[in-house]
Amino acid sequence: MKQRLIAKITTVLQLVPLVGHLSRQKFIAQFVIGLIKSRNVHFCEVAQHLNDAVKPASNETRIQHFFRTVQPDYLALARLVIALLPATGKLRLCLDRTEWDFGRCQVNILLVTVGCGAWHVPLYWELLDNRSGNSNAAQRIAVLEACVALLGRERIGLVLGDREFVGHMWLKWLKDNGLNFVMRLPKHHLLTAESGSRRAIADLGLSVGQVRRFAQVQVDGVWGQAWVKALEGGEFLFLFGTSGLTSLGQFYAKRWTIEQCFQNLKGRGFNLENSHLRCHDKLRKLVALVSLAYAFCLSVGQAADRRKPLAHKNHGYRATSLSRHGLNIVRQLTRPETDASTKVARMVETLFDWLIRQITLYQIPVEIVG
Repeated sequence: MKQRLIAKITTVLQLVPLVGHLSRQKFIAQFVIGLIKSRNVHFCEVAQHLNDAVKPASNETRIQHFFRTVQPDYLALARLVIALLPATGKLRLCLDRTEWDFGRCQVNILLVTVGCGAWHVPLYWELLDNRSGNSNAAQRIAVLEACVALLGRERIGLVLGDREFVGHMWLKWLKDNGLNFVMRLPKHHLLTAESGSRRAIADLGLSVGQVRRFAQVQVDGVWGQAWVKALEGGEFLFLFGTSGLTSLGQFYAKRWTIEQCFQNLKGRGFNLENSHLRCHDKLRKLVALVSLAYAFCLSVGQAADRRKPLAHKNHGYRATSLSRHGLNIVRQLTRPETDASTKVARMVETLFDWLIRQITLYQIPVEIVG
């Protein structure tokens, strides 16, 4: 069954070529399965599962050669992710930044996920070279411009971001480009009323749990709607956006999907932060392959949940996340004793056949200039 899965993934990669040669496409398929089986990004661990016909040392040499010499098409990966999404309907973009240290090496990634409901996967990202500092407006705009070119402005229903993503240039670009957004702002940002009066949210006199809404207010020189909720310890949930005043809080709550995505890319899934890579070019490739593995696991988990819904705990959430459920299924299928005729194996093959049809019928090439 492992070889059948590798063959299916290779077929997908031939239709959306991240790399040009068939041997490299097959390598990516093997590497993705190796990531899923090992749940580890260390090359020596993935090498144990890459190609059973050769020694692990030879596999590791092949991995190192790929990361040293091959340049994947990251836009092709984004198109593959889009093919996994529903063909119609509005999509949600979540923007966030994650970082970790490896010795003196600081990894700092600005990443955008795309999806709807609980289904969210990485779409586009850049590694920042600023010693774990915040992103600037130009970097955020560049990443979002790539996402708009890939999806089309009409398919983006909402853009979400946390307190780092503020400032006049950034908020004005979102509004000028007709993108509905909800951003959480730091509490020191001032509200400017239509009369010109300015006030801090700490001066609104809110008690803990109380909410105040502003239908037309200016923040950082941009007009929009504001939603403020007083939290414990003198903190506030301060939201600013253009998506509808009554829905700002409800929409912002959906930002948890990117946090869940990061958790599954890192500690709960593939342990991405344990990478010992220092080269940004190699790290970007690793993020791409881990994202591909995560997208496939999430798709398998979602398909399995439709066939047999996962149990829910008392708090209402699934007992196992869709991505972890899919990861467990794929790991089970790649065991030597697994029968390819089981219902689960047939379901996974059906999913890949559907994806191949989706790509064949609906893929539209995208070129981003600049």
